[in-house]
Amino acid sequence: MAKIKFYDGKWDVPSNPTILYIEGDGIGPEITRAAIKVINTAVKRAYSGSREIEWKEVLAGEKAFKEKGDRFPQETKDNIEEYRVVLKGPLETLIGKGWKSINVAIRLMLDLYANIRPVKYINGIESPLKNAEKVDMMIFRENTDDLYRGIEYTYNSSEAKMIRDFLKEKLNVEIEDDTGIGIKVISKAKTQRITRLATKYAIEKKRKKITIMHKGNVMKYTEGAFREWAYETILSEFRESVVTEDEINRGVKGEGKVIINDRIADNMFQQIILRPDEYDVILAPNVNGDYISDAAGALVGNIGMLGGANIGDNGGMFEAIHGTAPKYAGKNMANPTGIIRGGELMLNFMGWYEASNLIEKAIEKAIEKKKVTQDIARFMNVVPLSTSDFADVLCKEIESI
Repeated sequence: MAKIKFYDGKWDVPSNPTILYIEGDGIGPEITRAAIKVINTAVKRAYSGSREIEWKEVLAGEKAFKEKGDRFPQETKDNIEEYRVVLKGPLETLIGKGWKSINVAIRLMLDLYANIRPVKYINGIESPLKNAEKVDMMIFRENTDDLYRGIEYTYNSSEAKMIRDFLKEKLNVEIEDDTGIGIKVISKAKTQRITRLATKYAIEKKRKKITIMHKGNVMKYTEGAFREWAYETILSEFRESVVTEDEINRGVKGEGKVIINDRIADNMFQQIILRPDEYDVILAPNVNGDYISDAAGALVGNIGMLGGANIGDNGGMFEAIHGTAPKYAGKNMANPTGIIRGGELMLNFMGWYEASNLIEKAIEKAIEKKKVTQDIARFMNVVPLSTSDFADVLCKEIESI
């Protein structure tokens, strides 16, 4: 089996790479199967058989537990370490108890430090915004730091007591005895590398602005530090290509340069609603990036239409950004566009742009013709397509391009 290899963050992709897939929980199996069918059709149409993906399933989540007695078996971990590229259906994580997130575990084991989510309006989708066509954002969310590191202890654990005692006795911090503990960590090196990736993207794609999203007015030494380190990295490493908002306000000319500014996290939520066209590339620490991604997705009418890429220097995981939607599981009615978009991003990182462009055009054509699944059909007053029928429509559109 041919493997995708990585050299200094660059992908070396053979003509027949082996790519792993995880079906996922809830609606995962049906949307993942639909996505693979669409991706295969696009690759075949674009390259006439000279390129082909060899898919290899690995087990995680409920399916893994039923077959292996483990939600994230060692065999799956070994395969991920070996092949390093995964198309992943949504996986359930219980709230407040039980196993930790498999999604986070995969990000950490492959050091997938950048969660990249394009949010762009597609004509024909019902949106709560008056001018939804102004929404065109690329969100770069730091993926391996912050509260999602999972450094936390239940309130009645010995670890939580140890930390509370230390805070009280050594640092003179008052803290209640029934307090659970979660530790927020943000490092300079991890901030620098996500900043470099976002800035390189903005410069190469000729985007107009990078906004650093943070809550540094309150969390001064974590999110405040994220802001400072991001500015420091951009201005020291990309000075010729950028200009800060403060410099423009002082009369400095910035034609042809990427504007750098920052916004307080809570203010960002109203900003992207009131002035969506002022936000282009958003750079955020982990938790903020998670929040703003879903909020931005709502602006285009349906987060089920959005895919995400988890990228590191030596691997990638691609997915929809929505959850498992268990009430729709097995009913062949879920919208598979999110994970198809994840596959589209995967093809882009592979350098197979011709195939990814076919998928994008097919989705736009299907929506234009009002051939959509139930979540969109109810706003268009048309008969909905099933998950599998929608995939078939996309395949036909691809073949006709």
